[in-house]
Amino acid sequence: MQRAGAQTPEAGGLYSPGLYSPANRCLHIAFAWARRSEALFSSRSLTCVAVKLRLSIALIAHNEAHQLRACLASVAWADEIVVVENASTDGTAELARELGAKVIGTPDWPGFGVQKNRALEACTGDWILVLDADERVDDALRAEIERTLAAPAFEVYRIPRRSTYCGQFMAHSGWRPDHVRRLFKRGAVRFSDARVHENLIVDQPMGTLRAPLTHYSFRTLEEVIAKMNRYSSDSAAMLAARGKAPSLVSAVLHGLAAFFRTYVLRGGFLDGRLGFVLAVSNAEGSYYRYVKAWLAAQDRAGRKRDDEA
Repeated sequence: MQRAGAQTPEAGGLYSPGLYSPANRCLHIAFAWARRSEALFSSRSLTCVAVKLRLSIALIAHNEAHQLRACLASVAWADEIVVVENASTDGTAELARELGAKVIGTPDWPGFGVQKNRALEACTGDWILVLDADERVDDALRAEIERTLAAPAFEVYRIPRRSTYCGQFMAHSGWRPDHVRRLFKRGAVRFSDARVHENLIVDQPMGTLRAPLTHYSFRTLEEVIAKMNRYSSDSAAMLAARGKAPSLVSAVLHGLAAFFRTYVLRGGFLDGRLGFVLAVSNAEGSYYRYVKAWLAAQDRAGRKRDDEA
């Protein structure tokens, strides 16, 4: 006997004697919670997969307008570009801003290590790629960096670098393979405070990328000589700060050792005539470093004698 006004389930009614029994209500609640939990879990999983790690480019510069445009154009795909600039007079800061970089000016020059650490501190990305103005990131390296940051296995990566010397890419002479530590998680590492020849301080396992970073290091011999003079002066100052007082003989021996290491042990002779020129310039740089330190020590000793007289 059907109650008056009741609708059967077959008729599309809203009431069925067994539909709202205690057992069925519990079953429906359980299914509802299961569906809700599954949807929430799936949403969170998709959110985690979709998270993209932000990459900052860190660069220090002084009078680099002549090559800054090409450098920054090669990393325009990054999330942030930070340029720490020191008293440039060629429009470096203005050009960097025009190209979309965050520019930080510093009136002093504390050396390469401290200046690069300033650039790291100004970055806000999850990861940092450190560049010099004469370096370029091509499509192959960009693709490998993006793949790496999609699922990083290490906090620090080193990158092989191919470099030019007076217009020629060097395949030997200690310049290739030339692995540089440049890609790392923000806050994981920092540079040493050295004025020149600074190092990224790493005390953990590193990954290694395969695609090279392109480095247009020395376009002319004039650039080689100018940089040799600057770097040898800074290196001599570092030796003096450590209390080193090399002799003229040690300066000559260091120069000869640098030539032999570059031209013979590291295969500079395989780079042809420019391999020889590079070996000579390395020898000169090492010689000038120690002879400048020797002359500075001689000068200090002379002043001391004058003060005591």
